[in-house]
Amino acid sequence: HGTHADLMRSAYFSGNALQDLPRQYYRFGLPRQLFRDWLQSQPAFDLALVQTVMTFWYLGVREVIEDIRARSPRTRIVLGGVYATLCPDHAADLGADLVVQGEDLEALWNFADLPADPGAPPLWEAYPDLQTGVVKLTEGCPFRCTYCSVPQVGPRFSGHRQRASGEIDRLAAAGVRRIAFYDDALLFKAEELFLPFLDELIDRHPGLELHTPNALNARFITPQIARLMVRAGFKTFYLGFESSAYAWQKKTGGKVYSSELDQAVGYLVEAGADPRHIAAYLIIAHPGEGEQDTEASMHFAHQLGIRLTLSEFSPIPGTPDGERCRQWVDLDEPLWHNKTAFPLAFLGAAKINRLKDLAKRLNRSLS
Repeated sequence: HGTHADLMRSAYFSGNALQDLPRQYYRFGLPRQLFRDWLQSQPAFDLALVQTVMTFWYLGVREVIEDIRARSPRTRIVLGGVYATLCPDHAADLGADLVVQGEDLEALWNFADLPADPGAPPLWEAYPDLQTGVVKLTEGCPFRCTYCSVPQVGPRFSGHRQRASGEIDRLAAAGVRRIAFYDDALLFKAEELFLPFLDELIDRHPGLELHTPNALNARFITPQIARLMVRAGFKTFYLGFESSAYAWQKKTGGKVYSSELDQAVGYLVEAGADPRHIAAYLIIAHPGEGEQDTEASMHFAHQLGIRLTLSEFSPIPGTPDGERCRQWVDLDEPLWHNKTAFPLAFLGAAKINRLKDLAKRLNRSLS
């Protein structure tokens, strides 16, 4: 990793966007030279597919493209994924031959002169020591929360029971016992998707340890769902909450209300879930922070006997709430989408640290 100064040098062409923030930014990951060495060890290749995720990681994407060009000038490079979808014009300046937006890969197949391929399952078998796996039962989300990018980058909501069951089978056969679900709406249409999936999971793979880091919608948790989740082996339950302020909840999409969180926690605890492993996500530094009443929201979730997980707001271009942030930061510079950067610019370090300290104190009191 490097230092704050290293990042600022890398960000030179971005106008030193983060240089005035009161914190150090580090570079994590494998050294760049390892990637260059790997490229040199490979035979010549015609096509390179570069997957992108967080928009503010684009400096690394730029380096990958530069290194591929240096190793193999004739290789055609394709960018896809979240950054390529949310910031296509910015991504086009990084030097790829094609930028694919969203889930429609027709442009890729035409560019590569290949037949359309719906995609193969992950190559879990390539890991020498696989202990943890990731599965998605569903794709997309039916909600349109004003702070979320899923409607922009993901497909319309759909379920894939057979595919998810097959993934579980392959992971279990490889000896994996811990599996995380990264669905955006795991419990939506539960009667059709999640409940039959749980019944099958309980019958075929007892003893798994399951987790929900991507947040469950508390509105859809029923006594039956809670019982089956605990029985199937779910150990951690992260609930998307964001705020206890009714006006803010309604204004940002009405995903879940305070009474629904209270009810869901009751169902989970009654089913046997450990309250120490139930957590509520709360947004901090949202542009509507005045209406959100962040501290009251934290105390509300705490009095339910569950842990707090603060989620710093990331201003995502194209979302209603993200676009509001143009008055504070340059949204066309993806470095400002960093969830650690915008909150510091918007609320200041003192308030951010005070909220984080409050969350730590409340959580410690539950231990």
